[in-house]
Parts: sequence; C-alpha cells; structure tokens
Amino acid sequence: MANIGEEIRRLHALLPQGVQLVAVSKFHPAEAVKEAYDAGQRIFGESRVQEMLQKIPMLPDDIRWHFIGHLQTNKVRQIIGKTAMIESVDSEKLLDLIDAESRRAGTTTGILMQVHVAKEETKFGFYPEEILDYFKKRRFENLTNTHIHGIMGMASNTDDTDRVRADFAEIASLARQIKDICPDLRGFGTVSMGMSGDWQLAVEGGSTLVRIGTAIFGQRNY
Repeated sequence: MANIGEEIRRLHALLPQGVQLVAVSKFHPAEAVKEAYDAGQRIFGESRVQEMLQKIPMLPDDIRWHFIGHLQTNKVRQIIGKTAMIESVDSEKLLDLIDAESRRAGTTTGILMQVHVAKEETKFGFYPEEILDYFKKRRFENLTNTHIHGIMGMASNTDDTDRVRADFAEIASLARQIKDICPDLRGFGTVSMGMSGDWQLAVEGGSTLVRIGTAIFGQRNY
C-alpha cells in the first residue's frame, strides 16, 4: 500500500499551476479516500455508480465527486445532483438524457465530453469529426441544465511515448478547435487527460485535469 497522504502531497507539489488532480478512488475503501482527503485532496474519481453512492455518505460533504467510468443510461438518474462532474459523456444520447434528468431534478450538471482518439476499439467516446460536428451545428444550444466544461480523453495503451504524445496532442487540439468554432462558449476549457503512467506527458500536452489512482492508492482491490 502506498503512503496515500505522502503521495497526494507529492503530486500537489509536482503539478503545475492550473492543473488539477482527480484522485481515482474506484475499488478503494472509504478509509483510503479519507486519508487522501486529510492530505488536502478534494476531487475524487469513481467509475461505478453503486460504489460512488455508497461512499458519498461515509465521507466529508465538500468532496467533489467526478464520475469517470462508462455511464449506462439506466443509471443516470441515480447520480444526478451527486457529482461535481460527469467526465465520461461518450454519446449525444447520454448527454441529452443527463440534461433531461437534470432538468427533472432542478439542477445543473457539469460534464466533459469524452473523445476517442486511442488506437483501441474498446475505448468509448465521440470520434473527432463527431464532436466537431456537434459544435459546428451548435447542438449544445438545445441543453438547458447541462454545462459542458470541456473534453476528456485517453491515450492509446502502449509503451510508445510518441504515440501517447500524439494522442494527447490530438485531444488538446480538439479542445482548441471547439473554442475556435464557438468562441462564445462560456466556461469551456477543461482538458482531462493523463493517468498514473502517463500524466507527465499529458501535462506537457496541455492537460488541465489528471486522473491518478494506482500511484496514490496502490493496486486496486477488485
């Protein structure tokens, strides 16, 4: 088990100004989350709805929970109002459902649109041309209770650092292109990319939010 508090403090010292840390606490107990919290961490990432809902009442209420896993449409209603951010909005259907459920609940939900640039078919997300088309056609204007804060993406799962760098460059470029297409888009600027094994490359590539789990909490308890 890593020394959680020490690792949190180390990462906070290493991350440049303007880059936030999401401590990925999925598959780790609430006690581990509390240890990170006590070291100053406030944003935590979960990927399973049930696990996140179990942890929330056990932990301080100023924690900002980010949902980072593939969100099934039948689970959306359960997490509306419980998250600071849903990072993994990977389809327009899901985005519209989040908006409808947020409207029903009388709340506004912050989201990131997940883009797919990696060279594996297992990853979810909008393809680059899809996400650009969405903004070119200004379909976000149909949303009433959802705030698109930016985009999220993952690099290819490879030891080839050139490939990883290229993936991060493409994700950051998409965020810039969206801002160019819609200069009036407010509060859009988050680029969530980078995990335990590649976050330094992601920060070099323009990440503003890194998602780190194993380096903080040790191997997951599945």
